[in-house]
Amino acid sequence: MCGIYGAVSLDGRPLRHPEMVRRMADTLRHRGPDGGDVVTAPHAMIGARRLAIMDLTTGDQPFCSPDNAVWMVCNGEIYNAPALRADHAARGYPFRSRGDIETILPLYECHGADGVARLDGMFGLAIWDERRRRLVLARDRTGEKPLFWTIVGGELRFASEVQALLTFPDQPRRLDPGAADLYAALGYVPAPHTMLAGIRKLPPAHLLELVDGQVTVRRYWDPAECAAAPVAPDAVALRDTLLGAVRRQLMSDVPLGVFTSGGLDSSWLAAAAKTVLPDERIHTYAVRFLEPGYDESDFAAIVASRMGTVHHVVPADDAALLRALEIVTDRVAEPIGDPAVLPTFLLAEAAREHVKVVLSGEGADELLGGYPTYVGHRVAGWFAALPEALRRALTAVVSRQRATPGKVTLEYLAKRFVEAALLPPLERHLTWFGALGPSAAALALATDRLRGFPDDDPLNRMLWLDFLTYLPDNLLVKVDRATMLASIEARAPFLDRAVLELALPAPSRRKVRGLRTKAILKEAARGVVPAEVIHRRKRGLSVPVARWLNGPLASLADRYLGAPRLVARARIAPLLVEHRAGTRNHARALWPLLVAERWAERWNVEVPTC
Repeated sequence: MCGIYGAVSLDGRPLRHPEMVRRMADTLRHRGPDGGDVVTAPHAMIGARRLAIMDLTTGDQPFCSPDNAVWMVCNGEIYNAPALRADHAARGYPFRSRGDIETILPLYECHGADGVARLDGMFGLAIWDERRRRLVLARDRTGEKPLFWTIVGGELRFASEVQALLTFPDQPRRLDPGAADLYAALGYVPAPHTMLAGIRKLPPAHLLELVDGQVTVRRYWDPAECAAAPVAPDAVALRDTLLGAVRRQLMSDVPLGVFTSGGLDSSWLAAAAKTVLPDERIHTYAVRFLEPGYDESDFAAIVASRMGTVHHVVPADDAALLRALEIVTDRVAEPIGDPAVLPTFLLAEAAREHVKVVLSGEGADELLGGYPTYVGHRVAGWFAALPEALRRALTAVVSRQRATPGKVTLEYLAKRFVEAALLPPLERHLTWFGALGPSAAALALATDRLRGFPDDDPLNRMLWLDFLTYLPDNLLVKVDRATMLASIEARAPFLDRAVLELALPAPSRRKVRGLRTKAILKEAARGVVPAEVIHRRKRGLSVPVARWLNGPLASLADRYLGAPRLVARARIAPLLVEHRAGTRNHARALWPLLVAERWAERWNVEVPTC
């Protein structure tokens, strides 16, 4: 795990600010506190900060080819490295390290940029080929690891995090209005956009090539093709595939842990880790909330006790969560609208005392149908079939219920359901899953992302949309930034390539059966995790922001949302009034906007005036 960075001249001239390239390393120190280096030429510099996970003594980056003509840095882990190493060692490649990252170099030497498609793992990587004056940037299939890039003053600059690019004095800090519209609608910014004009995210499963001053970005793996494969797995196949994924992803030369809530996904990972490494001390970490309805630490403790892990409970009272808010908003130069980033940071901070690698359950919900929203789509069909008078009566009853600030309450779900149940599927989904609600740009983006996917399974299309957008641009951003701020590495076995190829094409009826979510995973979990865990209602990691907006953060909300710069005040004011009055819970819409306004102020973002 690392933070990577660099700059390359488009026309071969000397770099304008070579001293700033070295300064980029300082902004990424949290991603790599164990050392770092940079290789330089007048026209190109690439570097890395290292978090030592594999090959602790010989794995320092950057790596260079035997003739020093190709340089490479990578943030992540390559899970099929043993097979790659064996193949290239047989061809006589003189490896200088024993770890996974160096295997990328001979792969590039043999196959060029297309060799990236042969990598299984999580990665953001950069290769500079001095012979061909070629830069290659690439990102893993699901977007576990970030990679940002920009072109300024005849130079292409790249980094694992946005703040590294902002070290340059000539880097503009202007708001991208189109990205801001998407953020307001969704609560996050989908790739390739960022909130800053001119700075781009390399999308998952894409590579960028810079050759002769020309930049091309192309896909090297197509999830639509994967989704169209004729695969209908059973529970046994899923269980065996997931165990294989955990086995691959537990490769490490440092201690290991699991973030757990006592829910199905994390309990499955903890059980699998103990199965794969029965003699290893596996650490588990759970958050303890003081807020009624939010705390699940007792469930996590029961699961940990049964599985024999070394269990740690991390307190998350208001003071701890607000401290996390200060740290995240101060040190990350992009707005993270998911409030779960705060307890995730607290977990990572506590885990850093014992481990450097943790397993996390991201991807299970999107691949295997875990959200109540998916059930909502099924119920929407039944609701639409009711007589109109009955629908109106039910809607009126639901709307009169007083708002409650609890975590995913029945009242909240019911109101969200009736307000969008009769909308077209995409618009309905973005209303339920978004922030302010679907804009024309958000609907166009969703339609574009689903182009090429099969259209004979409407519910699967919603799962695929979340896999393509909500997962990489919200959930994985949250986990990566929170864990890396604490200098630990998070791995997501549910996003292993073998799991993707099994789960993406699986029919939605295998995932959501009637009102039952994640049906196939629950079958696969029998005999692996306790039965009461399998049948527990999904709650998810969350924070009591609804109460905060009317309590500890009321003055902050008034300051930023009373006169917003990023979104028209007319769109926000009614929501804040209803939220304060207790008639509606608008935390899902208001919180991301509050975070974005705070981000714009902290990072001196130039916001165009209308």
